[in-house]
Amino acid sequence: MPRITGSGNSWFGPPDAGAWSAGASGESFARLWRAFMTARVTIASVLLALQAFIYALGQPVHEGMILLCVVYFAATLVVWTWARPKRPGSTFDTQWLYTVGIDVLAFSALNFLQLGSLNYTALFALPVLLASILGPILLALGTAASVTLLLLTDAWWLSLQTQADATARFLQAALSGSGFFAVALLANQLALRLSREEHRAYSSQSAARMQAQVNELVIDTLVDGVLVIDTHGIVRAANPASRRLLAAQGGERVAPFVLASEPAWRSLAELAHLTFERQQPQQADVGLEHALRHARRLQAHTRLAASRDGSDESLCVMFLEDLREMEARVRTEKMAAMGRMSAAVAHEIRNPLAAITQANALLEEDLQDPGHRQLTGMVAQNAQRLARIVEEILNLSRVQEQAPQVQTRALRLDDVTQRICADWAQQNAAGARLSVQTGTGQTAVLFEADHLRRLMINLLDNALRYASSAAAAIQVSTDVAANQVRLLVWSDGQPLEKTVQSHLFEPFFSSESRSSGLGLYICRELCERHGALVGYRRAARRNVEGNEFFVTFRPASAEMVLPHSDIDTMF
Repeated sequence: MPRITGSGNSWFGPPDAGAWSAGASGESFARLWRAFMTARVTIASVLLALQAFIYALGQPVHEGMILLCVVYFAATLVVWTWARPKRPGSTFDTQWLYTVGIDVLAFSALNFLQLGSLNYTALFALPVLLASILGPILLALGTAASVTLLLLTDAWWLSLQTQADATARFLQAALSGSGFFAVALLANQLALRLSREEHRAYSSQSAARMQAQVNELVIDTLVDGVLVIDTHGIVRAANPASRRLLAAQGGERVAPFVLASEPAWRSLAELAHLTFERQQPQQADVGLEHALRHARRLQAHTRLAASRDGSDESLCVMFLEDLREMEARVRTEKMAAMGRMSAAVAHEIRNPLAAITQANALLEEDLQDPGHRQLTGMVAQNAQRLARIVEEILNLSRVQEQAPQVQTRALRLDDVTQRICADWAQQNAAGARLSVQTGTGQTAVLFEADHLRRLMINLLDNALRYASSAAAAIQVSTDVAANQVRLLVWSDGQPLEKTVQSHLFEPFFSSESRSSGLGLYICRELCERHGALVGYRRAARRNVEGNEFFVTFRPASAEMVLPHSDIDTMF
């Protein structure tokens, strides 16, 4: 027979190899320990009851037998109550002396003190099994050898006490010892196999849990929504992206829930039902129309996860993607492609602008009428502004990293804010809807006047687009909080969706299909160029909830303030 090496498969293995070595499950060891300790207490109780029954029948009972049974019962009860199991070594340590040792000595004494024809040899199976299952192979074989020697010693002692033939006693002791050796060997190997299989199952379970955690982490971080739906239309799992996409007015739903419970989700439930019915992947563009909310368009495609064991259980995995974000990415790609053409277009735009500016200057020299000269001044001013806008748009299209410009002058925020708001309200006929409150006094900030104008106009135009027609629906304010100078633009519009908030300041992203999506991105670029910070939050004013954009500026010293005359020329 070929020899198989390794402690897991060898019959004997290393001398110190046990079923419950380091790495094995402690719960199984403790459970088997408690089972054996309970069995010891039960056997001790039966022995004590047996002696009482024999005494009640009037049969002779050795007083030492009763005392031995009482002491053994007390010892097993103490060990069962207070002892704490620990994995054994390869020798008879203290733990195994007060368990296996006590059992062997107690059962040997019972055999020695017996007066009748009762045979207590079968009780030795308990310490042999205890040492074999919970200990290493050497401890199991040592216990079996001890029991065999005690049986042979008892047979020799009886042969000295009586003149009868002792061959039968020695033969019975030898056969019993051989049986205990076989029990020890087989029980130890079965315990090794049990421990090995349990260790493999535990390792597989740990690997499965780890893989499940990795899958859950990947699914939770996906931008697309993922739903797992069973044949009854119950959503068993939903990642955060899908919960945001399906969010109704009452908040997000946590799985499990019935997909058809909301009227807006019925189109998705029908798509899942169609997937189960046709047993094929499906794809469709659906619209979610919740009450008091903007309609949301989604692209949904499904995959069927059928059972491999032939059962009827199958799941539908549905992937959801916001069509608005898809369109935004398409616009981004289109704008990126157009950006590669911007250099040539810039030259084409600059040349006509230069010609217009020069012709306007020549025309202004021959004009005497003040009204006509005012018109040429407006042409020159707007041509210069258009040239600056073209230059900055080209810089954005080229994706050039521009270092912050060193500012030698600064602005008094309150003065410039009032001028810009007044001009904007006049041009947009929004004076009744606009409220301006300044609170920074003579505090100066580092920011170019023209860039601040572009920043505020973008924020005001954005507020006007979503604000109501009520008085003071748009509020502009300045203040100083925690040594920070701030500009606040608030409007009473509806709250922005979370998907919009996450892409709010990205280029070419807009909640409206006709918008280029560059307004807020340019605001962020201008703020970063001047060391300022722009952000969004939901805020309440006069018990009215609204959207608020805030800009935090870098403060400047008084000697850097730009004169009013220079500001007038820029506006």
